[in-house]
Amino acid sequence: MTAARDPLARFRDAAARRAEAGLRRTLRPHPGGAGGPVDLASNDYLGLAGDPRLVEGAVAAARAWGTGSTGSRLVTGTTELHAELDRRLAGFTGSPAGLVFSSGFLANLGAVTALAGPGTLVVSDQVNHASIVDACRLSRSRVVIVPHRDAAAVEQALAERDEDDAVVVTDAVFSVDGDLAPLGALHRAARTHGALLVIDEAHALGVVGDGGRGAAHAAGLAGEPDVVLTLTLSKSLASQGGAVLGAPEVIDTLVDTGRSFIFDTGLNPPAAGAALAALDVLESDPELPARARDRARRVAGLAAGSGLETAEPAAAVVPVYLGEPHAAVRAAGICADHGLRAGCFRPPSVPKGRACLRLTARATLDESDLTALGTALAEVASSTARSLHT
Repeated sequence: MTAARDPLARFRDAAARRAEAGLRRTLRPHPGGAGGPVDLASNDYLGLAGDPRLVEGAVAAARAWGTGSTGSRLVTGTTELHAELDRRLAGFTGSPAGLVFSSGFLANLGAVTALAGPGTLVVSDQVNHASIVDACRLSRSRVVIVPHRDAAAVEQALAERDEDDAVVVTDAVFSVDGDLAPLGALHRAARTHGALLVIDEAHALGVVGDGGRGAAHAAGLAGEPDVVLTLTLSKSLASQGGAVLGAPEVIDTLVDTGRSFIFDTGLNPPAAGAALAALDVLESDPELPARARDRARRVAGLAAGSGLETAEPAAAVVPVYLGEPHAAVRAAGICADHGLRAGCFRPPSVPKGRACLRLTARATLDESDLTALGTALAEVASSTARSLHT
C-alpha cells in the first residue's frame, strides 16, 4: 500500500514556481484616512470613495433599511431603495429598464448565461474581462473568441453560424489596455445578423460620454432594443454591486432565470444608498468625467515622455507596458518609493510578455501628484533600460 500523499504539497510546489516567475500575489491592507500613498491603482475614477455625500447616502440607507438586505431580491432583498436604483441607473444611461445585482461580476454571469445557452452562439472579444470569460464558459453555448476589437471577425462569426440565436459580448472600455470597443460597428454587425449586443460598461460609466453616461450612450446606442448593458457600481460610483440594463424582456428573463440573481443575496442597502448619492453627484457636476479623462491623458503623456510604452486612454485606465513580471514588480516598487500606489498586472491578468503598470487616473489628482508620478516614471524608464543591458 502506497503512502498517502500530502494533499497540500502540489499547492506549495505551484506557489514556489509562481514566486520564481514573479507571479506571487500579496494582500496589502492599507490604513484608512488621509496621508497614505497617492492612489493610482484603484478604480475610484472620480475620487468619490471618501466623498461625504456618498458616506451620508450609505449611512442614511443603513439607518432606514439596516446593514444587510437579508435575502435574495426575490424574497426579502428588494427594498424601495433597490427599486429606485434600478430606475435611476436605467434613466441615467438611457436604458428602458434595469436590475441591480450584488456585484458586477455576477451581473455579467447573469446576463450572458440567461441570454445565451445551448443552441445560441456567443461571440466574445479575446481580451474581455474574466467575468465575461467565465460567463461564456458557464453559458453552455458555442463560443467563438474573436481578435481584439475586430468587428469584421464578429460579423463573419455571426454570418457563418448554424445557431438561430446569437449574443455578441464586449467590454466597452477594456480593463487593462484602456481602449474603447468599436461599438457602432459591433452593433451594425449584431443587428444585421439578428444578434443581441451585450456591452460591459464597467470602466466607461462615469467617465465616457456626456456627463459620464457611458460608451453606449456616447455611441448613440442608448435604448436600442437589441443592446444590453452591464455595469458595476464599484468603480466610478465608488460603491459596490452591479446591474444589467436593457429592454423589459431582458430584465424579465433575468428575474425569471438568472441564477446569479435568483440565488444570491441582494445588494446591501448602504451600498445602494451610496450608489444613488454618486448618481446625484454626477448629475450635479457633469464636468467631473471630463476631468478624469484629462488626468488620464496627462498620465499617459508622462509615461510616453519618459520613453515608456503606453496607449492613448479612452477613459481613465493608462497601461505602462514593461514586458516581464519582474520588471512590473520593480516598477511598482519604484512608484511606492515615491509615495504612489500603482497597479502591477502580470499573467494571467495580461498575456505573457505584456506585464505592465496599470495606472488609473482620478478626477481629483492634483499637480503635485502628477509631478511625483513624472519623477517615478522617469526612474522606472532608467531602471528598465539598465536591466536590459545587464
